[in-house]
Amino acid sequence: MEQALELKLSKTACKVRMGIIEGVYHAKSGHPGGSLSIADTLTYLYECVLNVDPQNPKKPDRDRLVLSKGHCAPALYAILAEKGFFPKEELKKLRHVGAMLQGHPDMKGTPGVDMSTGSLGQGISAACGMALSAKRFHEPYRVYAILGDGEIQEGQVWEAAMFAAHYKLDNLIAVVDSNGLQIDGRVEEVMSPEPITDKFAAFGWHVLTMDAHDFHDIERAFAEARAVTGKPVVIVQKSIKGKGVSYMEDAVSWHGAAPNGEQYETAMNELRAALADLEVR
Repeated sequence: MEQALELKLSKTACKVRMGIIEGVYHAKSGHPGGSLSIADTLTYLYECVLNVDPQNPKKPDRDRLVLSKGHCAPALYAILAEKGFFPKEELKKLRHVGAMLQGHPDMKGTPGVDMSTGSLGQGISAACGMALSAKRFHEPYRVYAILGDGEIQEGQVWEAAMFAAHYKLDNLIAVVDSNGLQIDGRVEEVMSPEPITDKFAAFGWHVLTMDAHDFHDIERAFAEARAVTGKPVVIVQKSIKGKGVSYMEDAVSWHGAAPNGEQYETAMNELRAALADLEVR
């Protein structure tokens, strides 16, 4: 990866994190921790991978992205706003009555959202259906799905995994965001899904791992994923919940809580400082 591209991605990811904090703070509710942990992955996908057009969000040949961990909608909204699908001012209206951006993704009301999600485990099933449709109708698009490591405790996820392998959905790339935390505590203590990589391999998937906060590693993983034929791909990414905001990092209390005024200022000041540092490089 060229240094200029890495710098651009780092700046965009920082802005995405600021958008996440902006939205959750003004909503006075939401899920910042798991949104922050996928900010880099979403940034890379929308900047370097996905065939999408903000001016034509429903174009038939677009790639699809399904946020199966739909409670982390603030991250999706922030990158969509960065890409121009809708004005950034909408982020401040998150979860407000009558506003565009609901607490979970709404495909009917938000440009750029391909699937309404929120019930954990259902998003990956919808992604499988999209991928199978593309296969059956010889469409060129790929489908990307992002799941949480707590989410894969759902049995429906493994039904979908079996389905995807059976139909050889090599146009499907799933990402498991393994940040180690869920609403009730450490994933390994609530109900460990490990070994995640071995389980997906046993279900017939091509399995990759990556560092969710290293753009070089992200680039490597997606390049390999897109080259695979004959089977679906899953990328198990190691991430830090709350990444980018010091007091939120690896803290389960920030799974579903909004910062107060002082905490908001602290978070935004940290992110502004990080962006300023990137601007002078």
